[in-house]
Amino acid sequence: MNLTDYLDTGLFLDHRPTRALIRDTIRGGRFLNLFAYTGTASVYAAAGGAASTTTIDMSSVYLDWARRNMALNGFAEGPPHRFVRADCLAWLATPRPERYHMIFVDPPTFSNSKRMGQDTFEVQRDHVALINAAAKLLARGGVLFFSNNYRHFRMHSAALPGLAVEDISHATIPVDFQRNPRIHTCWRITRQA
Repeated sequence: MNLTDYLDTGLFLDHRPTRALIRDTIRGGRFLNLFAYTGTASVYAAAGGAASTTTIDMSSVYLDWARRNMALNGFAEGPPHRFVRADCLAWLATPRPERYHMIFVDPPTFSNSKRMGQDTFEVQRDHVALINAAAKLLARGGVLFFSNNYRHFRMHSAALPGLAVEDISHATIPVDFQRNPRIHTCWRITRQA
């Protein structure tokens, strides 16, 4: 936690059940964490017995924090735990041979980072392309958890052909956040049989 330079705990408390879900279901699988922030979802995946974790964020500050979080929890960097500094959208646009059993995508509501060049990202406008790109990396039987904190977010399931989309928001909001049920939305996405 960083309580001296600026207010940034490095942890989204409302995602405790989501991280527990990751930990409790990843055993032996390969885990991909996009827009990873401080890597807490990756730590939970490692704690749950993930065969490997790939943690991706554009910020070197947050990626270093993610490395420290993994180390503090007893997981050394290097195979099987990899950290990649990259624009997640550009990283997804590059063809990849890897397939993941679980993917966690928790993008910002909006980004116009200088590292993105002229592009901007808006979760409502861009979530379909993002989910479709990430879903291409799912292993057979894999699951993608997509979450965001845009209070007016509407999932465009009809624009996600071949994917089964289930709203699990209610199950991922802890009791101490239930007074504000729109703190985040969370979706379980799998390939249709």
